[in-house]
Amino acid sequence: MTKLLEKIDHGFTWMFHRKGPSAHPHGKRPRNFKVLSILALIALIIQSGLLYLALFAPGLPYRIAKGPAEDLRSAHFIETVEALTQSAERDAGKMEVFTNGDSFYEGMLSDIKKAQKSINLEAYIVAEGKVTKRLADALTERARAGVEVNVLIDAIGAMSLSKSTFSDLMKAGGHVEWYNPIRFTTWPRINNRTHRELLIIDGSVGFIGGAGWADHWYKWRDTMVRFEGDSVAGLQGAFAENWLEASGEILTGWNYFPHMKPAIKTPALVVASAPTTGQSTKARVLFQTLLASANKSIYITTPYFLPDTSARAELVRAVKRGVDVRIVVPGHKTDHAMTRSSSRRLYGEVLEAGGKIYEYEPSMIHAKILIIDGIWSVIGSTNFDSRSFGINDEVNIAVEDAALAERLAKDFWNDVSRSKEITFEVWKNRPHFERATEWLGAVLERQQ
Repeated sequence: MTKLLEKIDHGFTWMFHRKGPSAHPHGKRPRNFKVLSILALIALIIQSGLLYLALFAPGLPYRIAKGPAEDLRSAHFIETVEALTQSAERDAGKMEVFTNGDSFYEGMLSDIKKAQKSINLEAYIVAEGKVTKRLADALTERARAGVEVNVLIDAIGAMSLSKSTFSDLMKAGGHVEWYNPIRFTTWPRINNRTHRELLIIDGSVGFIGGAGWADHWYKWRDTMVRFEGDSVAGLQGAFAENWLEASGEILTGWNYFPHMKPAIKTPALVVASAPTTGQSTKARVLFQTLLASANKSIYITTPYFLPDTSARAELVRAVKRGVDVRIVVPGHKTDHAMTRSSSRRLYGEVLEAGGKIYEYEPSMIHAKILIIDGIWSVIGSTNFDSRSFGINDEVNIAVEDAALAERLAKDFWNDVSRSKEITFEVWKNRPHFERATEWLGAVLERQQ
């Protein structure tokens, strides 16, 4: 430690007194350099500690205080999930599933062009390209027509996006904000990103799912779901939360929150999730609770399958009690090779217990869907990884509706038919070189 202080002290002396010893008679170093050396060492220790915690600190364990099995359609179960996620039960309203970019982009742009009062859009990825140009033009036209347009983009997720992309929109009266930009005052939270993908129109129509705005989504496999009715107020609330953080403005009024509140026919919970100081997140609670409550089946589609110890254990327990556990993940055509490698390292426990994992082959699969017992469906931005469960701002909607689950399951089984099943024997005998790369990725597992 003494030698390290001496080196830091010497560095400060060299930086500030390169003209030689003549600057200080008798060759003595002033006391303030010792102070600076100590402060620099303290800063170095703090930064190293934060880096260590970010990379290696264990995640929060999630253990379910399991009671007797109950009907997942029961009012008690819904009230329990409502309380645990602190999310108001709403009526889902009218729902429509859009499979893949050529479908959901057209639906979203069509609804944008019909907007009369307000348009709120939040995205993690927005990239230069044809679809983003169409988006900017549609938003600009509506802003010129007097519609209130608010666009919230993550500052790192869309780092390559030119600020001029939405210049015409801003000239037309639209508002564009960057979530958590890189500044001196934001560095303590620089790792917290908004990963939410939302579009809300007139407070009555909303889209939620996994897709941002970039041309590569025309080639990827992804899903967005359109909601119309009371559930959209929950989506609007999630947007308003991050809009406040980025702009300092609280969104209120009829343009954003038209009165609906019908009787609840199809229960839905909009779960807006952000990390707390205690590490827990509502998304993580939602997923763990549903996994632990499954009685028949768990179908997961996720682009990044990096389940923590608690999630893996819950999946294994589900298999052992007779639940059909099936998971679709990306194959070789992935956008993050290291993440896929890290993911494959974690297949073993689930496969050995009897779960089934399929790697999608035609293209990158980016859909984020959870289906429980053919009753509950979760759609949103949350990946099955530590970053989504404990670092990012996420939003999901959980719906208790057999028809929606059946529609999403249709896509799931179609994806399975185009995937390669990875058996436990195949996984156990994978090449040693592959195992080595898996462990390299494991170092950064919590940040992927």
